[in-house]
Amino acid sequence: MNYDFQWNVVLSGEYLDWILSGVKVTCQISAVSLFFAMCIGTLLAVMRLTRFKPFVWFTAIYTEFFRNTPLLVQIFFWYFGSDGLLPRFALDWLYDHDFEFAAGVIALTVYTSAFIAEEIRSGINSIPRTQLEASRACGLSFVQAMRYVILPQAFRIIIPPLISQALNLLKNSALCMTIGVAELLYMAKQIESYSFRAFEAMSVATLIYLSISLVVSFTITQYNKHFMRTVSY
Repeated sequence: MNYDFQWNVVLSGEYLDWILSGVKVTCQISAVSLFFAMCIGTLLAVMRLTRFKPFVWFTAIYTEFFRNTPLLVQIFFWYFGSDGLLPRFALDWLYDHDFEFAAGVIALTVYTSAFIAEEIRSGINSIPRTQLEASRACGLSFVQAMRYVILPQAFRIIIPPLISQALNLLKNSALCMTIGVAELLYMAKQIESYSFRAFEAMSVATLIYLSISLVVSFTITQYNKHFMRTVSY
């Protein structure tokens, strides 16, 4: 190999600032999207288990549609096609702030929430139905039984698949570079364009994605183990 590696070009000066800025945006868009995806996914899972047929039909269509549509198509849809869905005042507010970031958050949220809803639903289904019936017999409403009895147990069961969904969301956030979100991959591509050090820029981005994923996975796994030991005691 005659390639002259110059890591100092990427890891110093202005380019290092670009990398750090990209990491910050990646963490921000991933965290915000994950929060909303968890909220919407939980709501969808509960709605899917009600006896109100319109809720069941709506959640079934929602999950199947967004799970079986490419994420990149959804990102383009929310970025280029949101004019037909959002009211004018909302569009004006987004354009005055960071429309690219908002479009990325919406796309990542609705896409990931469809997967999270199915994970939560499977966790709820693993809880004996007698617990729901006993909760209702004690005077709790359906929503109260889900909130105080069923969901806390379901979330403990589905922590591993939720970790996988969180990490998938983190990696999927790289697609937001296609609409101009200045996240990590976008900044790496900018560095490559300015410095012509493609291998170094993309290698650094890859290692950062890997490091973040491993840290998140290890931290949540250790917390889960500690929590399970605490419960067992």
